[in-house]
Amino acid sequence: MELKRVVVTGLGALTPIGLGVESYWHALLQGVSGAGPITHFDPEKFKTRFACELKGFDVDNYMPRKEAQRMDPCAQYALASTMEALADSGLDVEHIDKDRVGVIIGTGVGGFTAMMETANVFVENGRTPRFSPYLLLKVLADMVSGYISLRYGFRGPNYVTSAACASAGNAIGDAMNLIRLGKADVIVSGGTEAAIVEAAVGGFDAMRALSVRNDDPQHASRPFDKDRDGFVMGEGSGILILEEMEHALARGARIYAELAGVGMSADASNATAPDPNGGGAVHSMHNALDDAGLSPLDVDYINMHGTSTQLGDVAECRAIQTLFGDHALDMVMNSTKSMIGHLLGAGPAVESIAILMSMRDNIVHPTINLQHLDPALPQNWNYAANTTVQKVVDVAISNSFGFGGHNVTLLYKRFQP
Repeated sequence: MELKRVVVTGLGALTPIGLGVESYWHALLQGVSGAGPITHFDPEKFKTRFACELKGFDVDNYMPRKEAQRMDPCAQYALASTMEALADSGLDVEHIDKDRVGVIIGTGVGGFTAMMETANVFVENGRTPRFSPYLLLKVLADMVSGYISLRYGFRGPNYVTSAACASAGNAIGDAMNLIRLGKADVIVSGGTEAAIVEAAVGGFDAMRALSVRNDDPQHASRPFDKDRDGFVMGEGSGILILEEMEHALARGARIYAELAGVGMSADASNATAPDPNGGGAVHSMHNALDDAGLSPLDVDYINMHGTSTQLGDVAECRAIQTLFGDHALDMVMNSTKSMIGHLLGAGPAVESIAILMSMRDNIVHPTINLQHLDPALPQNWNYAANTTVQKVVDVAISNSFGFGGHNVTLLYKRFQP
């Protein structure tokens, strides 16, 4: 069968540097850091005492308080971003065929905030077994997509993907393939995360994965820099409205780009460390190119996973060198995480939005805090170090790699009917 084509017609975002897509994009171009002291809990006794939290988010602006109280913040974030994305898409949600609209969202940990708060209360109350009747609805990851379908009555495919930091990439890739196969006309897809809680920060600290630059948090996320010492946790959500091309054209939709390929692979190497030679990443990027019918020479821009960890940045660069060779000199590569931190399972979605804005405006945002390039990395690549790069972006890929060896690459290209 001939596969249908998939386009992006709406965007929504909540990020540590901007609530809403345009605010987020403006801050990216300005090189704004979202890092600051943790306020969600008292971090005084932790090795890492800072993160990239959402700022100014008021759930009352998005939904009734009674509804919000039944949801973990990760579900609140996803629903809020969905509201923006649907409005941006121009879809008539009241009259659309709701049997043909699905919701597929990625999250690495789901309702971690609700579980942590409940555990704290349980201990503080001397182990008195007193729990909210909404606890499981807050904790269960699948309720993220469930609440969106309940709000809008969407009755198409509905589920949550979880693949650590590649979760939203899997969600977007699955959504694309279901539309390609004719199983849906529209799918709300992306990712959400609200994991800046004691257990997550403490756990990542114990793994020595987080930066401990407590005296200078705004310069802590420094991908590719020789002085990087770990990633910075972030939170938020990103939602894309994916639509079958003919369906979008028939209603005169504004199209950001075509989602033309997805690649997935596994390192099968180590639970927490990447394949040192980037083998799984090579396969993921190659699979995305093959899926789109393109070659490495067609790619203009890579939004890298770029977490600011010692092993991860080196492995990803090795993978790019292996697959792209000398063409890497002609591409721009950057890391959105230098500004927003690592949104874990939501990362692939908010980073995809950065790509789509670059394609719209022909400009690539900077990688901030890159002062001294690691000698172990290619020295003549364009990492958009501390400055924007004016560039026509016709083809771009987003890399996302997660604990467990999960790899996802999404490929976007400028839309041509």
